Amino acid sequence: MADVMTHKDPFFTPRRRRQLVSVLLAALSAIWVYPLVWMIFASFKPNSELFSNPGMIPDAPTVENYVRAWREANISTYFFNTLFVTVGSVVITSIASALMGYVLGRRPVPGRFAIMGLMVFTLFIPQGYTIIPVFELLTKLGLGQSLWGLMLATCGHSIVVFTLLFAGYFTQMPKELEEACRMDGVGPVKTFVYVMLPLAKPIIVTVVVMQSLQAWNDFLLPLVITLANPAMRTLSVGIYSFKGENFVDWGGMTAASTIAIVPIILLFLFLQRYFIDGLAGAVKG
Repeated sequence: MADVMTHKDPFFTPRRRRQLVSVLLAALSAIWVYPLVWMIFASFKPNSELFSNPGMIPDAPTVENYVRAWREANISTYFFNTLFVTVGSVVITSIASALMGYVLGRRPVPGRFAIMGLMVFTLFIPQGYTIIPVFELLTKLGLGQSLWGLMLATCGHSIVVFTLLFAGYFTQMPKELEEACRMDGVGPVKTFVYVMLPLAKPIIVTVVVMQSLQAWNDFLLPLVITLANPAMRTLSVGIYSFKGENFVDWGGMTAASTIAIVPIILLFLFLQRYFIDGLAGAVKG
């Protein structure tokens, strides 16, 4: 019995376990990535070939779908609208959440935990319940029919999460940093700008990536705000216009979807290392 209990199966060595896990993860990744790869290849097929050719590789590749989507379907306008909204919301959200996170994470604010609790409570409110009040507020401010209003509305959707991420990250920083700044006569504003923010580079990149994803791919909020002004549409709303009442332009839709998704994938691949470090640091804090 002792020999049986102490016997180890040579097949399940640490190396073989790693290989098995790698194979399983590769299979899951292939299943996950397949729709994206299919969409990219389908964007080079004419509509007549999309259903006649069940294979992934197009028989006669063409860029007609991209030309039609970019020029005739106004994807070029929607692309720059989305870029404007995304960049503006990233800048505003990053600055605002960093300031609030620094105050909540480093300053003795009265009722700090109550404030953070109320902020967490707002995360449980569905977006659909807040769209109409946001639209009415923008209308009263005279921003209901402008990209500036859409940009500001996009900022408020996830700023709570980013504030909590910054607060968690700033909390774990040593107090000696601020004490050394005070001894050198550096004020709180310069301490925040020149000391804290450079050290918070991973969480800043995390906020940039997450807000870019949210603003670039948001559909419901831009759909409601741009109903009266189609020229303000973003990519997600513009792609939906390829679906007509009796016909769907699948070729144009796949081309427009590829145009929309490639920039955000490149952004994530470029910043993924900082993104993972920022999430790990915030969770640890």
